[in-house]
Amino acid sequence: MTASVRKSSFGQLPDGTAVDLYTLENANGLVAKVTNYGGIVTELHVPDRHGKSGDVVLGFDNLAQYLQKHPYFGATVGRFANRIAKGRFTLDGKTYTLAINNAPNHLHGGLKGFDKVLWKAEPQTGAAVKLAYTSPDGEEGYPGALAVAVTMSLTDANELRIDYAATTDKATPLNLTNHSYFNLAGE
Repeated sequence: MTASVRKSSFGQLPDGTAVDLYTLENANGLVAKVTNYGGIVTELHVPDRHGKSGDVVLGFDNLAQYLQKHPYFGATVGRFANRIAKGRFTLDGKTYTLAINNAPNHLHGGLKGFDKVLWKAEPQTGAAVKLAYTSPDGEEGYPGALAVAVTMSLTDANELRIDYAATTDKATPLNLTNHSYFNLAGE
């Protein structure tokens, strides 16, 4: 078995835009499923000490469930993971007001954080996919246009590796993370 990436349909957004699912598989049988909607890890199948595979991340089987309110299952969250008190911060002497989505605070990027956008996906060599999104200046109240790339890959050591890169055209707070919930006992 060789490392691979397979692309399949994961449904459509309400406006009809297609959403894809990328299945990453390494040579050892580790399998991750990642959707370009929200940069979400929907499944992670890992072999236990006896070689039996089980899905160890919590998530949903279909896009419709991810479009509803949920606790950020498997999502790439940002621009800022965590809460910003009262949805305000000061940077370089200027105060910025952010979208409030966790009253009275701003949480995980706001009303339409990175977990709710369609990322551009590009399969990479081996068992990897690179997701890219550009957040325009002012989105959810944040300063600066921000280009983000998230590469999810499976290693030969049976690791799910997530690498982040970002560039901006002006100072802005940034705190990216993946919000997977793990159940090591499997489904």
